[in-house]
Amino acid sequence: MSRCLPGPMEKAFNRANEMVINSEDIKIYTHIDCDGISAGAILSSMLDRLEKDHEIEFITLDQIPDIEIDNELSIFSDLASGQDLDKNIENMSTSSSKILILDHHPPFRKLGYNPALKGEFLEINPHHYGIDGSFHISGGGMSYLLAKTFGFKDLSWIGVLSAVGDMQNNLSGKLTGINKYILNDAVEEGLISSVNDLSIYGRQTRPIFVALSYFGDVNLPITNNKTECILMLKNLGIPRKNGRKTRCLCDLTQEEKTSIFSELMRMLSREVPSKYVKYIPRLITGESYDFLAERKYTPLRDASEFSTAVNACSRNKNPEVALKVLKGDRGIVLDAMKDLSHEHRRYLAERIEWVEGDDRIIHLKNLQYFNGNGIKQEVVGTIAGMILSHGDWKKPIIGFTDIGDDKNGVKVSLRCSRLLAYDGINFGNIIKKVAKKVGGTGGGHSVACGAYIPEDKTNEFLKLFDESLNGRLA
Repeated sequence: MSRCLPGPMEKAFNRANEMVINSEDIKIYTHIDCDGISAGAILSSMLDRLEKDHEIEFITLDQIPDIEIDNELSIFSDLASGQDLDKNIENMSTSSSKILILDHHPPFRKLGYNPALKGEFLEINPHHYGIDGSFHISGGGMSYLLAKTFGFKDLSWIGVLSAVGDMQNNLSGKLTGINKYILNDAVEEGLISSVNDLSIYGRQTRPIFVALSYFGDVNLPITNNKTECILMLKNLGIPRKNGRKTRCLCDLTQEEKTSIFSELMRMLSREVPSKYVKYIPRLITGESYDFLAERKYTPLRDASEFSTAVNACSRNKNPEVALKVLKGDRGIVLDAMKDLSHEHRRYLAERIEWVEGDDRIIHLKNLQYFNGNGIKQEVVGTIAGMILSHGDWKKPIIGFTDIGDDKNGVKVSLRCSRLLAYDGINFGNIIKKVAKKVGGTGGGHSVACGAYIPEDKTNEFLKLFDESLNGRLA
């Protein structure tokens, strides 16, 4: 592993290896999104092979303060670096109690932090070693690096899935940093094929004219218009069918893909300001990852589609279904994942129609937003992203929804075109600062981020956010 990790970080993973070896009563706490579920699946598979009894619990960040840690070894994956655990640690009284944190989010503690714990505490975070965890390693990747110390390189494919699910390939169009080394492990194991392809979602499952209609960061004549997509393919001389079978992107020849690339370049160049034209190729092409053990023309074959299926489980509060699939179950539980994915798509379509049909999108000078109260907080960001391609891509879009559970708060989710991020705007940093000013918390990626704010601070949040973008957009 030394070829990809700084020496001190590698030593930390060796120490984590010893903590696992010397523990019998183990519990995993992991995040409920695709990255967190993937991280949990890697750790659980690792412990199964080591014949270590363990439990796994899926949690959200706001649940961390309520955890009463009472296991010999507690492993936190894809969370806990940004939270103060001292109150939780006070519940641990035995000298054998141990805490291991494997996270990639900006840390709350400094390297070498030693809480008042009678047992052992170890936090491994790439930020402590000069590595940006937002782009170069996911939570699942951190869990894989521990599994690799035991020789379990065949779990590398889940590390790739977690990075894609966490959108770490979104801006560059490919996996970079430590993610690239994890990808190489998966390729060497014969588990993944990595190819440069058109960046169009649904490579394995959507008819090509349907997939093209969803192509978006920028509103084009083909956006949400299957008839225009069919006409475009006809003009390019690209057949929609192979006999009776409708063709997907994975069926197209390289020559046909080149023709689509050129046409999208032409269309996008007409729609975007000149300063963005240089970024257009990065919107259209990028690396795609096929899981070679999965059947072709299924959602599990392509990393982006697989990650969506995992997220569908989490957003319908059934992460255990995705966990079982990731650990190899391809029986009845796979049917359950398909049902959850179908329900997820149906719900999204209904909510998008509700937002658009009632003209709920309100435009400010530098942003657009909608009040999505009643929308599940787990999907308000997804809906914001899908609506963005229907409207003004030059502005970020923000969706709000009540948190519920009598917490008197609001979930805020932001999505924007990648072109704005390419131009140097990091909305994750902006939302963090603005949320803090109104007494909330926030953060995330350049193009997809969120916050939790007090319910009575929504208008102030919008005003401050809008003002913070003055002079920064095209």
